[in-house]
Amino acid sequence: MQDQLIKGIFNSGNVLIYVATSTNLVEAARQAHDLWPTSSAALGRTLTIGAILGKTLKNEGEKITIQINGGGPIGTILVDANSNGDVRGFVGDPHLAMTYQENGKLAVGTAVGKDGYLKVSKDISLKSEFTGTVALVSGEIGEDFAYYFSLSEQTPSAVSLGVLVANDNSVLAAGGILLQLLPGATEADLKLAENIVANLPPVSSLVASGKSALDIINSLKQEINILETSSIRFFCDCSKERFQQSLKVLELNDLKEMIDDMSGTEVVCNYCNKHYHFTQKELEAIYHEKLADQKH
Repeated sequence: MQDQLIKGIFNSGNVLIYVATSTNLVEAARQAHDLWPTSSAALGRTLTIGAILGKTLKNEGEKITIQINGGGPIGTILVDANSNGDVRGFVGDPHLAMTYQENGKLAVGTAVGKDGYLKVSKDISLKSEFTGTVALVSGEIGEDFAYYFSLSEQTPSAVSLGVLVANDNSVLAAGGILLQLLPGATEADLKLAENIVANLPPVSSLVASGKSALDIINSLKQEINILETSSIRFFCDCSKERFQQSLKVLELNDLKEMIDDMSGTEVVCNYCNKHYHFTQKELEAIYHEKLADQKH
């Protein structure tokens, strides 16, 4: 089933809803980074909410960056998303398999920790980007984003995120739901949004049972006006040409050391784990181009 994101509005136009199915994009991230179950769940939840946030952007070229670090063993989670539905990201430690003893569920909160922050930066083509930062509530990602929306964006929200991982570490199902109050909403609207999320089965189990984003929307038993349906995917726009430009930023001495190594150098993209090899001859060309630029 193709990953999808549906945006809708209901309850007299007071509640905005986003429903995403993201199994394929989270599995693509797992394969790219060789993620173990808890790392898959933590990054997958963040990628899913990142894809949803990307769809809140209005213009081509705008971008959202999510950074989470709670002091736990997983280290930093970093996710980029744009308005086209493209999302990419990575975690500090991809090889974590931790569960809670009491219920056997993946211990995302323990892996992430809560002695730290959640930061969202929006690059909306202005001279200065918007950045909102909040302390982590639990490290479980969903609760932390509900707190972020309420405190940093003054938008009461209910969030549900989930990733289900198979015994072979592959991603069986992933998805997310975001409900947000619009201006003019009342306390009753907030209670309705919170009750919808609280009474739903885990979103990953809904997706695992074969439900599409539209099926989940229909199961809420609300008269929802669908505003947009779009696809989302794990996609990185890195390229050898871009890394070549990055190498030009290095000092001449650093480039000379790489050239003297004879075997060339390899550059790895953190976001998608692609490897790009630059031969000695290619490095020499970059060196001489930079040298010529400095003389001018």
